[in-house]
This record gives sequence, C-alpha cells and structure tokens, in this order.
Amino acid sequence: MTRPLTKNRDYRLLWIGQALSEVGISATTIALPLLVLAFTGSPGLAGIVLGVDAAAQLVAGLPAGALVDRWDRKKVMLACEAAQAVAIGSLVVALWFNAPSIAHLIVVAVVTGVCTALFEPAEEASLPRLVSDEQLPTAIALNEGRSYLGRLAGTTLGGFLFALRTWLPFGLQALTHIASFLLLMFIRIPGPSRETPPQSNLRREVQEGLHWMWQHRLIRVIAFCAVGLNLFFTAFYIVIIALAQQRGVPSGEIGVMAAMFGAGGILGAFVAPQLHRLLKPYLSIIGVFWALAVLCPLAIVIHNGYLMGAVFAAMALLAPTANITISTYQLLLTPDELRGRLSSVMNVVLGIAAVTGPALGGLLMEALPGNQTVLLISTAIALIALLATVSPSLRNFPHHEETEEREDARK
Repeated sequence: MTRPLTKNRDYRLLWIGQALSEVGISATTIALPLLVLAFTGSPGLAGIVLGVDAAAQLVAGLPAGALVDRWDRKKVMLACEAAQAVAIGSLVVALWFNAPSIAHLIVVAVVTGVCTALFEPAEEASLPRLVSDEQLPTAIALNEGRSYLGRLAGTTLGGFLFALRTWLPFGLQALTHIASFLLLMFIRIPGPSRETPPQSNLRREVQEGLHWMWQHRLIRVIAFCAVGLNLFFTAFYIVIIALAQQRGVPSGEIGVMAAMFGAGGILGAFVAPQLHRLLKPYLSIIGVFWALAVLCPLAIVIHNGYLMGAVFAAMALLAPTANITISTYQLLLTPDELRGRLSSVMNVVLGIAAVTGPALGGLLMEALPGNQTVLLISTAIALIALLATVSPSLRNFPHHEETEEREDARK
C-alpha cells in the first residue's frame, strides 16, 4: 500500500526546504533592483544585474541537464544550496560594511543563475524516485502551489525588509538556503547513484537529450505551444503594468493586481489534482490557451487595478492543471537517465520566451497605443490557442492512466 504524501518523509523535507528557498529568492528578486538603484541611481544597471541571472540560467541550461543525468542528484542539489548560501552571504557581509559593488552583484547573479539551472532539473528528475506514479500529479501540483506561495510571500517580505535594512532580504535568502541544505542532507533518493563516467562527452550527452526530445512529436508540439504562450503572456503582463501606470492606477492597486496572479495560482494548484482526474488532458491543456485568449482583451475596458487583479487570478487558475498534466506525462515517458536533460531543455526554451516577452511588450508599447498593443497580443494568443485546438498530437494526448501503464511496462 502506497503511503500518503503527507507521510512521505523525503518528499516532505524536499518540499519544505524548497518552499523556504522560494521565499528567500523572491524576496531578493524585488530587493536586488532596489539595491542597485539605491547605490547607483541607474535603472539600466539594475536591469543588467537582473538580466545576468537570467542569462546565466540560459547559458548553463543545456549542459546542466546533462550533468544532472551524470551525477548524483542529491549531491547536485546540496552543492547548489551551499553555493548560493555562500554567494548571498558574501553580499550580506558587503552590505553590512556598506561596500557593495556592481562587479560583486554580477558575480552573485551568475552563481545563483547557474545553481538554478542545475537545481531545477535535479529536483524534477528526482521526483519520480521520491513518490509513486499515481502520486506524481499531486506532488507536481503541490510544487506548483509552493512556487506561487513562495513568490507571493517573498515579494511582500522583500520590500518590507529592504525598507528596514538593505541587507535583510539577502540575509533571509542566505538563511533559507542554509535551512534547505540541512533538510536535503536527511533526504534519501531511491535508485542508483550517478558518478561521472570516465569516457563521458558532455556535448554528445546534450545532443542525445535534444535528439530524444525531437523524436517525440507530442513533446515537440507542447514545447512550441508553451514557448508561444509564454512569450506573449509575459509581454502582456508588462504591458498591463505599464498601461495601469499610464491610466493613473495607484501603485498600491498595481501591487495587489500583481499579487492576485499568485493567489490565483495557489488556488489553481489546490484544485489541480481533482481537475487532473476529471478533465481529459486535451481539455486541461487547451483550456489554459482559451482562458488567456478570452480574458486578455478585457484589459482594454477594465481600468480598475483590483478588477484587473481578478482577471489575472482567473488566468492563473487553470495553469497548474495543465502543468501537472504535461509534467506527469513527460516524467513518466522519459527514461530516468534522460530526465535531467529533458527538464533542462524545457527550462531553456521557456526561459528564452520569459526573457524575450517583456522586451517585446516594451517595444510594442513604444510603437503602438496601449489598447492596440493589448489587442495585438490577444490576437496572437488566440491564434496559438487555435493551433493547439486543431493539433492532432494534443487531441490524442494520452490519459494519465495510459501514461502510467507505459511507465510500468518500461520498468
């Protein structure tokens, strides 16, 4: 008999540790640009420092997946938490003595970016080893809720702590990485340990992962649709923030509006396991596309920050269900020795969209009036939704029971 997730000690420790890390990371995500602005007064430098973290994740992404598949995944996660604790701790010391520098901030951003690129595929690839196949969707949903909750709490704490002392948000992040490191030490991940083979070739291993992904049409289709949707939604998000400022929406309302997206994601993660069982995979996936296609144009007529926040919450509601449907299929289909590489490929392609989207939104706002920009982005999302709806691959997306049967047969 399978023990419930609440009694799964190893998964529980991992979840708690990463919930703490999410809070710390989110706290410094808002504090870092404030810190650069406070010491330099340059928005450009603030953007560069934030961009370095994202760039490091993208550059390290593909090799990181191959290394995760080579090495012991628990050791990778421990090393990442230790490295981040040291890097952020060094920044706390510099702030304590009032001696930060842009070079120091960039080095810290590179370290955290590379560690994120390694940690995320290591955790995701370890998940099927920590929980049973039938519990995997629920575990993924809980991880989704953890991320939304961490961002919501961390963003709130980051601004508050920075107002008290500039070093406090970074001190919080360093402590959360230390706590996560200590919890990880007590986790047991079943399965064979991995050590670097003597004849290993990193480039060939990366190519093997890309080749395996390209062979599976459904995974290719999912990746292309996800990139398009992420690209235009992140553009839309920036456009709405800028449009709200142009319309004179108070900053407090804008903050609540952004926070409600996280609240919608938390609620969506709570109901996702039930919806995953009730809805066909095809419906749960295209539902996200059409929800955005229908809701995005409302920004043309809604000028109130709280009402727009309710729209953001509705947009986030179905995303966790689609994510657990896709992630469960990918993890159960992918051989254990390739799971890190598949996760890293997906992270890289989605990361490119996340980095490009805000720039696209900003350029469109410069070239077009706000309402026309919203209409253009909404049209692009509707076209992607239409392509997803008529896709034969998505129409034939296997139900989760079929995926579990394939995994059992492969074992």
